Parts: sequence; structure tokens; C-alpha cells
Amino acid sequence: MSYVDEVIDLVVKQNPGEPEFHQAVKEVLESLRPVIDQNEEQYRKDALLERLVNPERQIKFRVPWVDDNGQVQVNTGYRVQFNSAIGPYKGGLRFHPSVYIGIIKFLGFEQIFKNSLTGLPIGGGKGGSDFDPKGKSDREVMAFCQSFMTELCKYIGADTDVPAGDIGVGGREVGYMYGQYKRIRGLSEGVLTGKGLSFGGSLARTEATGYGVLYFANAMLKANGETLEGKTAIVSGAGNVAIYAIEKAFQLGAKPVTCSDSTGWIYDPEGIDVELLKEIKEVKRERLTAYAEARPSAEYHEGKGVWTIKGDVAFPCATQNELDIDDAKALVENGVIAVVEGANMPTTLDATNYLIDNDVLFAPGKASNAGGVATSALEMSQNSQRLSWTFEEVDSKLQGIMENIFANVDRAAKEYGFDKNYVVGANIAGFEKVVDAMNAQGIV
Repeated sequence: MSYVDEVIDLVVKQNPGEPEFHQAVKEVLESLRPVIDQNEEQYRKDALLERLVNPERQIKFRVPWVDDNGQVQVNTGYRVQFNSAIGPYKGGLRFHPSVYIGIIKFLGFEQIFKNSLTGLPIGGGKGGSDFDPKGKSDREVMAFCQSFMTELCKYIGADTDVPAGDIGVGGREVGYMYGQYKRIRGLSEGVLTGKGLSFGGSLARTEATGYGVLYFANAMLKANGETLEGKTAIVSGAGNVAIYAIEKAFQLGAKPVTCSDSTGWIYDPEGIDVELLKEIKEVKRERLTAYAEARPSAEYHEGKGVWTIKGDVAFPCATQNELDIDDAKALVENGVIAVVEGANMPTTLDATNYLIDNDVLFAPGKASNAGGVATSALEMSQNSQRLSWTFEEVDSKLQGIMENIFANVDRAAKEYGFDKNYVVGANIAGFEKVVDAMNAQGIV
């Protein structure tokens, strides 16, 4: 049995009931076979892959808090510090009922390679809780966040582990957690990113992931003789990533016509009204039915179906495994030329393979959605220097980082004989840097 197969089997055996983590490890290691096979003897001797797929630290803790009725609630908190070979652990916190250790490990493992691809000195980590902020009052969210940080603060720091936001964790939640961190540790440092502008946050951080997705897409299309200009974009999601992907798509000449949330989706043939979408999702925190009610040109549909709309470029920006094999077939049939992931692993493995086999340009999330963590690292730099850069400065750095990521991914794919296979290219490019750092630092 090959070394790759041995390690995949080991991960499944040692991490039972964690299919998302199994999927992430399998997808990465399968695409790394060309590199691993060339170095199998040395990697096996050094147990390199075993060290790569095992987190350096896993933290699980209870989070008690009191709701508005005086009832004590108890949730579970997690932080997985996966790999610090190239810098402090860096990765978001996710608050959602679906969160369990397997989801956090899958996200943390992906984060290793995503952070490596940015070219910035940040390692991989992830965390979160099964707490659901939806439907909670601000006081309840504050109570939870303060309790969560009371335990998490023991394990993080500006040079150790710097969490950020993710699904369910926006500026409000980051603010409450940062306040509690300062209160307990007595330190005013860049320990969390995604902070408010009044206390160390970075301009363009809110827009960064969505903007970065489009910068990567633009670079990928240009390298293949295409452009975003005049293209119809199919977008899923209606959160931070989707909103700003839609906004940047318009700026680059495309027309996004869809968005979705957990209950349904919108088709607006005139193009999504970005300001209306922001008002509904960022200010009022309402469902997309409110968009359809306010926009005569829009159609609202219950459930899933966004990938049935005809378009040129697809941007899955909602959540993991939202685009399956049937969706991939519908996209190919409708003539989509590119799929660019905005969420973390939103495309199932068989759907990914189907798209690539049918000559659809496919950008994996670890490369295309790295703009968020890249700008988080820029926020860390500003905090360390006690500086604040302009929106234009940060946006310009972000664009340069995303174009550089594509160039490295493209180079690695071509170097190993996988031209235009950006999944393989992204994994190899990210892996090479991490392995160099791990080997240089010895068996630790």
C-alpha cells in the first residue's frame, strides 16, 4: 500500500465519525501524490504526513451562559491549533449549530495550505462553537462571547494564535470577545482580527474574502484567454463573502443574478441589487423573502436550486458541500466555463472531479478565498506597527496577494504536469512551503 493510502486509512481509523475531515485529508493527499511519491522514503521515515494530519493541539471546553429568561445554557467550544510551522496559528471562529470537532478539524487542515499560499507568516488553525447567534438578543450574544473567551483566552495571543470571524461571527461577536480578552489578560494587542475600525480593525477586511475571490477569478480567466467582462455570474450565499463577491463582480464587469440563504434563493435577471442585499442581511438580518418583496424583478424560490440558473461563472459562497454532482452536471449543461469557490470546500469531491473532467476551470477555496485570511494578516501587521492603512492601500495589497497566489498555483500545476488543474496546483504550492518549514525545524 502506498504511503498516501496508509495515511488516509489511518486518519479514518483515528478520527471516526468525522466525514468532513476525512474528505479534506483525502482530497489534499490524493492531489499531492506526485510530490509524495517522489519523496516517499524520506517522508515515511520522518512520518511527515502523520505529523501533517495530526493537529498540534485540540482544545474542547464548555461554555455556560445565561439567556434573557434567566436560564443557564451550555454550549461546547473548540479551538484546533493545527500547524505553526510558518507562523502563529491563524483561522476563524464559527458559531453554528452544525459545529463539532470534525468540522473544525476539516477547516483547520484546509487553513494550513490556504495560509501558506498567501505568502504571509501564518500557520493554520480553526475554532468555534455549536452556539447559534440567530434569534439571540445582543445581550445573549455578549454573554455567550464573554464566557467563550474566558476559556479561549488561555490559549491565544498575538504571537501564538490569532482567531478571526467565520460563519456566525461578525464584527459584533469579535468586539465582545476582544473586550473580554482585554479585560482578563490586560493586553491591548492584535489577538483577534476582524475588529471594528475604532479599536484596531483594518479597512477592507469586511470586503476582503469576497473581493479576493473575484481577483483570483479574474487572474485565472485572463490566464486562459477569458475575462469577467460581460459574464453572467451565479452566486450562492448571502453572507459576508457572497455580498462582496457580488459587489466586486459588478465592478469587474460581470452581472451576478443570484444569491441564497439557508431557506431559499433569489434569481434577479436585472442583476442583484447590492445595496438592498446589504440592508436586508447586514442591517435588518432578515431572510431573502424581504429582498423579493422589495425588488419587482426578483424571483424567490424555497429550498435549493441556485445552480439551475444559466450563467458563465459560478461562485459557491455559502457553506461546505453545497454543490454536489447533480449541480455540477447542471452547470456543465448550462455552459459554465469556471467555478470559483468562495466558501470552504463548498464543492463535493465527485462534483469537483466532474467539473475538471469536463474542462471547467475550477478554483479551490484554499486558493480563491484566501483573501480574508490574507487581509487578517495585514490587520495583524498594522496592529504590530500601531498603524492604520487606507482602504486603497489594503485593497491594492489584497489584489497583489491574490494574483500572486494564482501565479504560484498555476506554476505548481504546470511543473508537475497538471496544467489547468488548480486543485493540484494549490495543494502542491501550499504543501511545499509548509514541508520546507517543518523539515527545517526538526521533529517537533
